[in-house]
Amino acid sequence: MSRVPLKSAREIEIMRRAGALVADTFRVLAPFVKPGVTLKELDRLAEEHIRKAGAIPAYVGYGPKNNPFPGTICASVNEVICHGIPDARELKDGDIIGVDIGVLLDGYYGDACTTFAVGQVSAEVQGLVDTTRESLKDALDLVKPGARLGDIGHAIQSLAEGRGYGVVREYTGHGIGKRLHEEPTVLHYGARYTGLKLQPGMVFTIEPMVNLGRPETRLLADGWTVVTADGSPSAQFEHTVVVTAKGHEILTV
Repeated sequence: MSRVPLKSAREIEIMRRAGALVADTFRVLAPFVKPGVTLKELDRLAEEHIRKAGAIPAYVGYGPKNNPFPGTICASVNEVICHGIPDARELKDGDIIGVDIGVLLDGYYGDACTTFAVGQVSAEVQGLVDTTRESLKDALDLVKPGARLGDIGHAIQSLAEGRGYGVVREYTGHGIGKRLHEEPTVLHYGARYTGLKLQPGMVFTIEPMVNLGRPETRLLADGWTVVTADGSPSAQFEHTVVVTAKGHEILTV
């Protein structure tokens, strides 16, 4: 029997509302993602919006007791792949920033990430962002009963590596529900027709992290911030998705 928890219609409805709040928080932040705005300002705006909606920011205090994550959002700029800490850094024209948002609403989590371009970015970096977004779409299009997790990873890897980019291996998608991280682990690389077979009621994230250069990563001394080992820019997009009887539904839109 699968260890992956299947969600009831009631649970999916709550998670749909949690996901909608995540999506709405991105819409609130989008006009403020511009040169001169600090990561801390974006974090404050996100926290205010989430709490006003009656939810709890999922990331604040997450992790080990001796080093909990300090922010409402993960703010990952340029070479930061994921888990960037929102601080006093100001955004500059030409930056990209991956904003990862999680909420806890009525006992269930919602989770998504979007990479924003700040002002005018180079064609090379825009290509990275576009490819990462496209790789997530290609993967989501495959989510349906009977498909396998390997199909998802293969779609992402094929597109990104086919265009010369590096796909991060160490950080993955995950099941989500009453806990922020549940089974299954969703790899962003792999072989078709392999891995767990999908069935209705499974809820998980797909969140490819794609580097302009090599796929290798490095964890900074703060214990959270993950950067590209070669210093190249990185982009990430993420949605929470539920497998339905006829296909899938994206919950974070």
